[in-house]
Amino acid sequence: MELTEDQLKVAEIELQRYLPQSLKIYGFLVLRNRVKSDPYIVLVDRWPKFSVIICKPQYEQKTDLFKDTMVFANDEAILMETIRKASVIDWSRYLCLGISLPHMEIVKAGASERNVPSDKLAVCHMMTLDDASKLPPVDCSEICLNSLDESHLDLVNQTWKFGKNQGAAGMIRNMVLNFPSCCVLDADGRPISWILTYVSCALGMLYTLPEHRGKGYAKVLISSMAKRLSAQGYPVFCFIEEENIASYQLFKSMGFSEDPSYREAWYGFNDF
Repeated sequence: MELTEDQLKVAEIELQRYLPQSLKIYGFLVLRNRVKSDPYIVLVDRWPKFSVIICKPQYEQKTDLFKDTMVFANDEAILMETIRKASVIDWSRYLCLGISLPHMEIVKAGASERNVPSDKLAVCHMMTLDDASKLPPVDCSEICLNSLDESHLDLVNQTWKFGKNQGAAGMIRNMVLNFPSCCVLDADGRPISWILTYVSCALGMLYTLPEHRGKGYAKVLISSMAKRLSAQGYPVFCFIEEENIASYQLFKSMGFSEDPSYREAWYGFNDF
């Protein structure tokens, strides 16, 4: 069933019972219930005590690659039963889906039943910051900080490793216009380092222009955004790809931690 606006607020509270495993969907609902963004449909297997919750974007075309479908489940049998329903997952079109790594195997099995091919996009550590007041001190006294705006979209898209296409540009626009962001500005008011917030409320797209690296901007941005999100009542977390050791060490140095046994996975299905 599809949740109403009032039910989305109840679901946000219910998902707190399953933190941190439910953090991605919980973070999505925290943002969704407070700020506008691209439209999503939120489905559950039953109400009010659901076992599976699926957040689906209004999918238009394959260039919407980065509008991923997000899933949380606490019952594997019900997860399989749910994804088998054509009304829930349309296996005939391209799909980017994020879920915990063990549950991804169930999703892949469901896709295989329909001879739908899959492709691994990313497997990530989920790193959380439980107490923003314990962030290590950073000196930002001579740094000009601001939020990103629409004039910065091309710069962010061109420098993101998954960017440079129409689908990524649309996703980044939604993030910049609707969600918290922070950037370091040079003397001419141009961004030289920045960090954004994904639709799941996760921090991401941290980037510093090569000629401005080694000055501690990343730590300043992480600290600033973590404090801002925490003050607004948002969870503070991020996903770090397993092979990105430098980013993992950076966030760890800022006080972020993880459950070593937990991984979040993103796969693409029907990549014709």
